[in-house]
Amino acid sequence: MNPVTRRKFMTGGLVAAGGVAGLAVADRLAKRYGLLPPDSGELYGAGATLTYAAQRLLTTHSLAREFAKSQISEKPFANAVAPGNVEFKQHEAAGFADWKLTVEGMVARPTVFSMSDLKAMPVKSQVTEIACEEGWSYVAEWMGTPLAGVLNEVGVLPEARYMVYWSMDKNWWDSVDMGDALHPQTLLAMGMNDGALPVPFGGPLRLRVSRQLGYKSVKYITRLTFTDTMRGVGGPPGKMPEYSYSWFAGI
Repeated sequence: MNPVTRRKFMTGGLVAAGGVAGLAVADRLAKRYGLLPPDSGELYGAGATLTYAAQRLLTTHSLAREFAKSQISEKPFANAVAPGNVEFKQHEAAGFADWKLTVEGMVARPTVFSMSDLKAMPVKSQVTEIACEEGWSYVAEWMGTPLAGVLNEVGVLPEARYMVYWSMDKNWWDSVDMGDALHPQTLLAMGMNDGALPVPFGGPLRLRVSRQLGYKSVKYITRLTFTDTMRGVGGPPGKMPEYSYSWFAGI
């Protein structure tokens, strides 16, 4: 089956399977073409599978909406305070000079990047909206290193399917597939609204996943791990799925 025909077949089949009675059909199609999310086996797995597979088919190369600087929100909302642990406070007192990002797992060259290393790489800015599942949102300018450039530096192996990212905040973590990891709007954000990234908004380093809801843009990033399976990583595929939030939060 050629790619165009297969795409039409899969899209048509998944859309037709949108009813409750057709979720099993969507599940079989998703399995056949490798479009199962890590939470496909959970309570709402059939719906999660349908959402993930349909979005991956229809929006593979789509971009999140970008705004003019004049549309930046006057008072962005920070929904959490900085980590209260001693290690973070020591980093903050030192101006985050010794903050490190470890990149490991299925990569050719495991690397530890300093903030200076990341700032020396090409920098991109984008004015995008961060939307929370709780109903609030704001528009901000985010500046940082495109994650795809870092992945080129370490040589992510073609077998890798997921990127797991870890925060210093109570071992907070999440994961995305390689489609979002390599997306041109996914940033290792170090700046916000023409300045350094404020601590309440994730400074010194935050993953900005522009095509998904805000909880996927985890703050205080210290480690990226590449893997071909989410089994054995430690429970559900992220901290929020532990609270029954969907793993894929595409918008």
